[in-house]
Amino acid sequence: MSDLFDTLPADSQADPAPGPDAPLADRLRPRSLDEIIGQDHLTGPEGAIGRMVAAGKLSSMILWGPPGTGKTSMARLLGEATGMRFVAISAVFSGVADLKKAFADAERMAGAGQRTLLFVDEIHRFNRAQQDGFLPFVERGTVVLVGATTENPSFELNAALLSRSQVLILRRLDEAALAELIARAERLTGKTLPLTEDARAALIASADGDGRFLLNQVETLLSIQVDARLDPAELAALLHRRMPVYDKDREGHYNLISALHKAMRGSDPQAALYYLARMLVAGEEPLYVLRRITRFASEDIGMADPQALVQCLTAKDAYAFLGSPEGELAIVQACLYCATAPKSNAAYAAQQAAWKAAKATGSLMPPPNILNAPTKLMKDIGYGQGYAYDHDAQDGFSGANYWPEEMEPQAFYQPVERGYEARIAERMRVWEDLRKQRG
Repeated sequence: MSDLFDTLPADSQADPAPGPDAPLADRLRPRSLDEIIGQDHLTGPEGAIGRMVAAGKLSSMILWGPPGTGKTSMARLLGEATGMRFVAISAVFSGVADLKKAFADAERMAGAGQRTLLFVDEIHRFNRAQQDGFLPFVERGTVVLVGATTENPSFELNAALLSRSQVLILRRLDEAALAELIARAERLTGKTLPLTEDARAALIASADGDGRFLLNQVETLLSIQVDARLDPAELAALLHRRMPVYDKDREGHYNLISALHKAMRGSDPQAALYYLARMLVAGEEPLYVLRRITRFASEDIGMADPQALVQCLTAKDAYAFLGSPEGELAIVQACLYCATAPKSNAAYAAQQAAWKAAKATGSLMPPPNILNAPTKLMKDIGYGQGYAYDHDAQDGFSGANYWPEEMEPQAFYQPVERGYEARIAERMRVWEDLRKQRG
């Protein structure tokens, strides 16, 4: 089997300068850590990487961040800044044989006094067993592991590997960082983007924090000939719009549904609508979002506005009838209704407390007076004896005891003084007073 990485400069201290025909993103790759844009919290004098480089000692680390934020460049420059042998592999293309070779080479070089920085791109794509294979070499210091991932390491990496590594978070590039990338590209090429100021801003916004994507778009724009500067509409017609980064089964999915839930709970319909739009525009399954909104209606609104649950279920029927995109308006209506409804988690808290009590009390029998007695034997032993039929009582309320004899009455449900639930709270207070009076 041929080495998958024959074409890579595996043992390089610095990459050769790219040629004039190399992609713009490669020609603009930073040549020192201080040229990395947008990650000063890591590479600056007070950052984790800045401190390690100043001390001349690296520890194993996981670089976690969105695409196009400089993870690969940072790893390469770390090796150069510390004088370490740099070896790069990709979890997409490599397997156990490649790892064994990399570790064997690292051990051989360590014997000659040369430490190895092993950069593993897309490290989350290695399975758990393969990740375990790193542990002895990291522990012995055979390699300093620098892994790069776009996925949450808490979900994708072994706890044992995480315990031996620092997790450093790279930020998506902000507007200022992306604008500086464009300025560097213009200085390098000696050309100016043929864009109006509004179009330039639209180009930056379209990158969604991804520097590599932005530079690819810039390279396209610098290669065309136009008679006048493009406005935002003309720019959109020329370039394909980048879809938002969103993995429906990974962290982006959970982050946005959490943000939607919290915005509705915080009674911010504008923010709630924004996160709803983020999910649906990115291709999330509309019924998944609606299921979460329906759960919210019970968990965070409950009896403060019982119509919230009705609105959600009606939205489900409307979406099933209309489909996308027309039916998505019904989901929007349910979202806005829930965000603007009075809030109460009393029903949710009551469920938790009641479930806990049910598990703790086992199989206590209800009091005999509220049990049906369909047979003579059951009547003879007292089933149904003394039952007070509430409709025959004053106010339609008997005040009878319904709890097992071995258990004190509990107060699981505590309605709040908001919305419709305030009326329920008042009704319950009246019943409690009557219960005390009638004993």
